[in-house]
Amino acid sequence: MKFLCPSQALSEGTSRGFELDELNLLVIRREGQVYAYKNRCPHRGVTLEWQPDQFLDSSASLIQCATHSALFLIESGECVAGPCAGQFLTALDCREDSQGIWITPQISEDDV
Repeated sequence: MKFLCPSQALSEGTSRGFELDELNLLVIRREGQVYAYKNRCPHRGVTLEWQPDQFLDSSASLIQCATHSALFLIESGECVAGPCAGQFLTALDCREDSQGIWITPQISEDDV
């Protein structure tokens, strides 16, 4: 696992983007839990944010693709509305401890 950031760098109900080992990813804190996904829409392979660290819709309850307005559940990464409905964001293994948030990067050929 690789260190991503201190816990206080990710407030409740917010999202942040990171690049780690050539991998673009996003993390979200919701109800105290941290979720991490590859920053790649399954529809066209584009990044999701419309501005730096802006991955959530206006209600901060869903991940939103800025390009196609697809909406994804934070807890599972499932697309519930948009051109890729039924597809999923790629979840990444993460954990949080007293030092902060840790991630296990899973780099595939198409990430480089």
